[in-house]
Formats: sequence, C-alpha cells, structure tokens
Amino acid sequence: MTARQPLTYAAFVELASADPAVVGLVLKGSQAHEGMATTHSDHDLYVVLADGVATPLTRHAGHRTSELDLVILTLEEFRAVGMPGFERYALARARIVLDRLDGEIARILAAKARLDAGEAFRDAGEWLDAYANSLYRSVKNARDGHALAARLDAVDSVRFLLELLFALDRRPRPYNKYLEWELGRHPLPGWDTRALCDALDRISRTGDPSAQRALFARVEGQARRAGHGAVLDAWGADLELMRPEAGGDEGRDRAP
Repeated sequence: MTARQPLTYAAFVELASADPAVVGLVLKGSQAHEGMATTHSDHDLYVVLADGVATPLTRHAGHRTSELDLVILTLEEFRAVGMPGFERYALARARIVLDRLDGEIARILAAKARLDAGEAFRDAGEWLDAYANSLYRSVKNARDGHALAARLDAVDSVRFLLELLFALDRRPRPYNKYLEWELGRHPLPGWDTRALCDALDRISRTGDPSAQRALFARVEGQARRAGHGAVLDAWGADLELMRPEAGGDEGRDRAP
C-alpha cells in the first residue's frame, strides 16, 4: 500500500485470509465489544501465524495507524499472551475473525477468559489483602482528618476490590472502559450490578467511610465463604475499623 492508499482493516483481512501461513485473526478492543466502538476506534488485530512458517506478511509487523493496529506473532507466542498479563482481558472478550485450526483459536481464547482454580484462589487472597490495606488506610486517614489521603486510598481500594471480585469469579478484571459493559452482560454472582457501580462511583468520588464499610461487609462475607478467612483474620483488631459501626454506618448505607 502507498502513503496515499493506507492499509485498511478490510484490505488487510482479505490479504491475511489468503495467506496459508495465517492460522488465526483475532480482533480485540472496542471493535470487539458490541456497542463500544466510536468514530475514533481503530481495529486492533492479532495475526496468528503457524509456527515455523515464513510469510511476507511479517513486513507489516508493528503497523499502527488510526485505522489499524497489527500484532503479528506465532501460534506458540499467541498462547502465552496475557498468561498472565495486561492483555488477558482484551483477549478474553476478543472476536475471532479467522480460525483455521478447527476451533483451536477459540479454545485458546476461552482459556484466557477463565482463571484456573489455583490461580484464582492465590490471586484473590493477594487482592483481598491489598484491598483491606487500602481500605484501612482510607478510613483511618478520614478519622484523623487527612481528607485527600483518605480519598486517594479509597481510589486505590476500588482498584484492588475489582481485581478481587473478578478473581473470586475466576475471570480477568476488565479495563475500566469496559467495566460497565462487562457487568451489564456478565454480572458478578451475588452482586447487583447497578448498586455495585453506584457504590464504587461514590467511594471513588468522596472516599465516604460509611460507604466503604458497608461495601466491605459484603466483601468480607463473600471472601470468607470462598476460603479466605485467614487473610482477613491476620488483620486482627484492625478489622473493626473497616466494618460498619454498630448503630451507625449500617443504618445509613446499604451494601450492593
């Protein structure tokens, strides 16, 4: 393609589909999330090549324009992407454009979309401790009059909480852009999506200790049922500062 005729998504898909070295094409990002693409959205495409097979398409490696971003890699490399890593959610919700391997590309994506039990349990325990740490710092700072620190710690706690909740459901956490999209189509078990998003919004904006404690009450119960009681118990008496105050917080805020 010349500078006056830039490589388009449709043109590249046609080109790649005619190349026998290409065993898969996988579209990720806004174009793969129904209803999320805008006039500013490009096409983020993984081009999966058969291992050990040469192709002239590799000259397009690293291609990036406002229309089309390409990642060209071998099948072996594609299996490893996001395992673990930032790309895991993107591929968990990616759309298959081409699969020449009798469903193998689909099986690879399905594996990225589901954490195995051991991985999920380990990650959930780590995220639970990180969430408790930021929550504790936030409510303690609010108590001691450090309003900015309290809000910043509250924002940190939301990040760790989302990692925890998705790990408990054995799913990679969606990027912030796709959080409401994900929850609207695939709700977290036992959580009211709208109420949860409202609570996260309020906590992120205000750092309200009562809202944080009300949410923690729900999280504590779920975490203990999932076998993470030891992580919580390690906090000892400090747990009391995170829990709803008797006769206080519980009456003002309902957890989602």
